[in-house]
Amino acid sequence: MFHAAHGYERAPAPEVKEPETTPTSRAATALAPATSGLKSAPRTAPGATGRDAYFDNAKYLAIVLVAVAHAWEPVMEGSRATRALYMVIYTFHMPAFILVSGYFSRSYQGKPHQLRRLLTGIALPYVVFEVAYSLFARYGNDDPSQPISLLDPYYLTWFLAALFIWRLTTPLWRIVRWPLPIALAIGALATLSPDIGADLNLARVLQFLPFFVLGLCLKPEHFRMLRRREVRLLAVPVFAVALVFAYWVAPRVDLGWFYRSSSVQDLGWPWWSGLVVIIAFFGCAVLLSAAFLALVPGRRAWFTVLGTGTISGYLLHGFVVKAADYSGLFESQKWLGGPVGLVVVTVFAAGMVTLLCSPPVRRALKCVTEPEMKWAFRQDAAEAGPRR
Repeated sequence: MFHAAHGYERAPAPEVKEPETTPTSRAATALAPATSGLKSAPRTAPGATGRDAYFDNAKYLAIVLVAVAHAWEPVMEGSRATRALYMVIYTFHMPAFILVSGYFSRSYQGKPHQLRRLLTGIALPYVVFEVAYSLFARYGNDDPSQPISLLDPYYLTWFLAALFIWRLTTPLWRIVRWPLPIALAIGALATLSPDIGADLNLARVLQFLPFFVLGLCLKPEHFRMLRRREVRLLAVPVFAVALVFAYWVAPRVDLGWFYRSSSVQDLGWPWWSGLVVIIAFFGCAVLLSAAFLALVPGRRAWFTVLGTGTISGYLLHGFVVKAADYSGLFESQKWLGGPVGLVVVTVFAAGMVTLLCSPPVRRALKCVTEPEMKWAFRQDAAEAGPRR
């Protein structure tokens, strides 16, 4: 899955323009690198749409890893190798997603047209899918006690709530002198605070914050460096070592560390040792994220177009995974936890999320992920964006 186009030749470097120059999709932006309606000026194959194939490829590959990891959760117990793969993927897949989202949020200044996109591309999908997932759990899982609360994100909707908060704070990170050290300090303090509470999954929001701020600090030349041939060559042994190490520690590591939603005290560690582990996890996540981004193809591929529909894949694949869980499929079909079953689950999850990222699905979901909603905004605010 992770290989450079044309062997290890140097991929064309992305040239990023400012977000206001193009009317790209607002909500596909909400979830991933294209989040701010930003359009890149790529060096892609003739006939390209003007988007940077590299970032669309990264978005698609990342969402495939998200879906596969979610599908593994109910069936991986008893398989040390699958647990190790799961740990490696969970170390970097969301950090990489968040890092690139931060990179494409650099121009956010809280202008009226940007706030409008924030509301229609992130806040509205959050409300719609938070309610939808809660109702699905209540009736699909026969759980009448399942509440509907916009303050307690259910399952994967936490990311939309987090992205909304991170994006609002972007202007602050652009003016402070040491944004990344401050974000790291906030994230570290969040791991030491068991009383933060569950509102908006704030513990997870703060623990993942450093990756968003790191993305804000990156420049195009950093991605050009990642796509150099020697860096790509180094990425392969980095993943190999990570897999071997994960296999070694898999039986002894609490998966709660990877979800970043608990304090170190909740995980049974003293605060001082937990702090060291959190810093180590951040370093590992950055290293593996860099290795992943180094291996992403830079040229257009058959799946490049699917990178524009990752919000659909992200928000919808959870219903399929939860439906299988609620129906008792994983309990009744024990063979899914075996080697053949895990391969079947992996292929199905990858194919399923690929279908959900396709243009027809994206168009069908556009009414809740990319709505215009001109009726909801004052005319002067609607016209405050860039002229086309």
